Amino acid sequence: MPQRTSLAGADCAIAQALDVVGDWWTLLIIRDTARGVHRFDALQEELGVSRKVLTERLRLLVDAGVLSREPYQDRPPRHEYRLTRRGRALLPVLIALQDWGDTWLLGEGDTMATAAESSKEAARVHALAGTRLPELLLPDHDGALRDPVADTPGTVLYFFPGAYARRDAYPPGWSGIPGARGCTLESCTYRDQLDEFTAAGATVHGISTQRPDEQRDFSRAEQLRFPLLSDAELELTAALRLPTFRAGGVSRLKRLTLVVDRERTVREVLYPVTDIEESVRAALAVARSITRPAG
Repeated sequence: MPQRTSLAGADCAIAQALDVVGDWWTLLIIRDTARGVHRFDALQEELGVSRKVLTERLRLLVDAGVLSREPYQDRPPRHEYRLTRRGRALLPVLIALQDWGDTWLLGEGDTMATAAESSKEAARVHALAGTRLPELLLPDHDGALRDPVADTPGTVLYFFPGAYARRDAYPPGWSGIPGARGCTLESCTYRDQLDEFTAAGATVHGISTQRPDEQRDFSRAEQLRFPLLSDAELELTAALRLPTFRAGGVSRLKRLTLVVDRERTVREVLYPVTDIEESVRAALAVARSITRPAG
């Protein structure tokens, strides 16, 4: 392996950051630890990297304070690698790279809040079916921390780009972004059909990357009867590699819906969402199927 040139002494913050995350293995390790892969053997299997390279990169990331090395077994000694606060601060970098790749490498360079059904981006999102949501907490619109997955047979998680109490709060050009419009309709449709979801044994959570105070104002204006959760720190977005776009200087979630069971397993993926009311009906049908006796 060629000798790595250190950039730690550079007077440029970009160069110093690249001294820590300057090759693809380090960023891919951060990507996988963000989605719940914490143990050495599991990381090696996911990445297909040699034990020597993985050991070196993990040591670098621990030394840089990006990962912590935490024991989980004494005999023989075994450790897990988890993102620190410094490491979680790199999640927007991962999302920006993914957004750039979706837009410019997999797409045509257009800003969109949706995707073509036949796109590689859509295939990546649909591959979430059968996977488990990592255990993490998100603030709701009142600031209380909540698990996105409720203790009910099913949870419907609808991800939306952004919804505001005031029309003038939307970013410039919002209505011209394909797929961006419709967040109020989606939330209100879930509100109006909430009793049916409850009867089916399902909890509804709306999730966006907006601040909790923005979500609170919208929730009160529309009299929503379920929590809106804020992924402003992009923890769930990075963990699931959810599709995003940029608008108003903020990374925003593209519109999609996941139906999850009590064991945190994704039972259904609805993406892209082109007909909002139909997507709510589809989510309700899946929620009912989770608790309906077989046969």
